[in-house]
Amino acid sequence: MGLVISTGALVVAAMVSIIINRRWLPRLSVNYVSMLIGAIIAVIPFLNGLVEEFNSEIFIGLIVAPLLYFEGQNTRLNLVGRHVKEIISLTVGMVVLCAVVAGLGTHWLTGLGLPLAFILAAISTPTDATATESVTMGLVLPRREETSLKLESLFNDASGIILLNMAVLWYINGYVNYPQTLESFVYSAGGGIVFGGIVSVVIVYLRQLMLRSKLNFINNTYNNGTPLKVIYLMTPFILYFGAEALGVSGIIAVVFAGLVHNAEGERSAFTNPQLASDIYQLIGLLSDLLNSIVFIVLGIMILRTALDQTVSYNGSGIWIIVGVSLYVANLLARYGYVRLVHRVPNKEAWIFALGGIHGAVTFALAFTVAETQVKTADFNLVLMSESLLIILSMLVPTIVFRWLLPKVKEDADAAACMAKMRAQMIDVGIRELNQLPISQEFRDAVTFDLKSQDGHTTVRQFVSEWQRMVRHPEYTPDQIRELMTIYRQIFQAERTYLSQQYEVEHRLSEDLFNRLYREITMAEMVVLDYGVTK
Repeated sequence: MGLVISTGALVVAAMVSIIINRRWLPRLSVNYVSMLIGAIIAVIPFLNGLVEEFNSEIFIGLIVAPLLYFEGQNTRLNLVGRHVKEIISLTVGMVVLCAVVAGLGTHWLTGLGLPLAFILAAISTPTDATATESVTMGLVLPRREETSLKLESLFNDASGIILLNMAVLWYINGYVNYPQTLESFVYSAGGGIVFGGIVSVVIVYLRQLMLRSKLNFINNTYNNGTPLKVIYLMTPFILYFGAEALGVSGIIAVVFAGLVHNAEGERSAFTNPQLASDIYQLIGLLSDLLNSIVFIVLGIMILRTALDQTVSYNGSGIWIIVGVSLYVANLLARYGYVRLVHRVPNKEAWIFALGGIHGAVTFALAFTVAETQVKTADFNLVLMSESLLIILSMLVPTIVFRWLLPKVKEDADAAACMAKMRAQMIDVGIRELNQLPISQEFRDAVTFDLKSQDGHTTVRQFVSEWQRMVRHPEYTPDQIRELMTIYRQIFQAERTYLSQQYEVEHRLSEDLFNRLYREITMAEMVVLDYGVTK
């Protein structure tokens, strides 16, 4: 029951943070709003009591895994294939370099033992793609660096986990077993790819059998797509926990499965367009909620750690030196690696280095140390220093990128053109409506809907329409058919007008034409699926 209450509290908090961000703070990344709400929850005893203690396995399995699955599904497998060498270089070569530089640097600056220093370094290597978006909001990230950061963050978690396991064994046994570490890495990463590939292909085949079954078209057994949606939602959990049970990387399995399902989505959308649209909307909603939950949890746990008087390292502030040294070492190692190995220009190398933001996975790995034989004082040091690393990795680029990256240009002329064309498009629809031999009731109702396309209806008008519909009896089948015909004719008139402005008179850009055309199509879909018939 505690887990259910915690989940409910986090979901509600995520919804609140999204609403606050979209309504009142649109220029600020939702990740910062979520972290602030998490901090507020942590300082209010009642709210803090609703959220259970952090469990890294549940956190990664139930929140991070589906996020990575969605991120993988938004990435073309072909893109990964074209960047295989770069991915291996960044997620193996660069990760090892970062761990070595951060481990030796921390050992040299603080005098900590090498095993503990390398535990800290290993945890500091994974980066977070969703966190990167929080520091580049409103800014233009170069295409090459954006692709590299995205691909790196998808695959470097496994490297960090393997290095952490090696460092923990070094801490416990007093020596490093290099052959075992290499074997473990190959088995974990390779096994994750094989397991994710096999299981995802089976799932895709099963879904396609259900989607293309004759029953689907004859008696609509699967036409609403509910069984397929359930299978889709279960996929990341089956893959992650199944892979972990076999001892291979669940994260790699989930990411690779997402890549496989990307191609499936592209080539099966027209088989059931409603299902494809529903899944697309579902991905957007769940991604927003899960991403917000990640940073709410970060805010809660960082503040809990800061307020917990039992979490200290022998009463000293060495954790501050460790956190700063970890961040600086990773920053310099990332810069040097892409500058020398990938021959990236100076400015772009700094952008890539600063863009390696740490977030959910880093924090989850820090908590896994508590489940090992590492001393309590050393675990506290890991927790506090890695928390500082996360904060620095978000704060520094948020400031520096304001000078390094150009701002997204807001095309005021395009916005004005779109508003003007939308108003003219609606006027065309209303003129078409006024020429139809229909009842005044239908004329008033459809006019209200058309004006709503541009937001030119007041709350008072809405209340009046709502009261009318509450009092109005259900439409007869003949009335429904008449309304359907009216809407189709009006939407067609609007589409014809847009096409003329774009193709004949060239008064619309392709982007604006597509956006307005999509608005009409979505409005028609809502009317046909939900509006009149319901």
